[in-house]
Amino acid sequence: MKKFIIPFLALVPMVASAQQLGNLRNLLQSVGDLVELALPIVVAIGLLVFFWGLVTFIFSGAAEKKEEGKNLMIWGIVALFVMVSVWGLVRFIGNAVGIDQGDTIIVPTVPGI
Repeated sequence: MKKFIIPFLALVPMVASAQQLGNLRNLLQSVGDLVELALPIVVAIGLLVFFWGLVTFIFSGAAEKKEEGKNLMIWGIVALFVMVSVWGLVRFIGNAVGIDQGDTIIVPTVPGI
């Protein structure tokens, strides 16, 4: 239960000033920037896992090392497929809904406040 209290307490100031949606806009923009920065790094890690499995498979003499290299290559390909598929799916849905990639986020506001 304690592990849920600390994140909740971190969000209390944002909830208390819910009328100031500029903070929400900044939060969403920061999360988007973080995902945009992390995505190529994660794809590169998946590619490195595949190549590490390839090197292990080629240069190992024992059967168990070859099997370990083969498993690393398979999981590297699966990870790359999942990451690129989700990336493409998000882009496809964004285009279908009419959201252009790289646009600024427009948060609706309540007029008169």
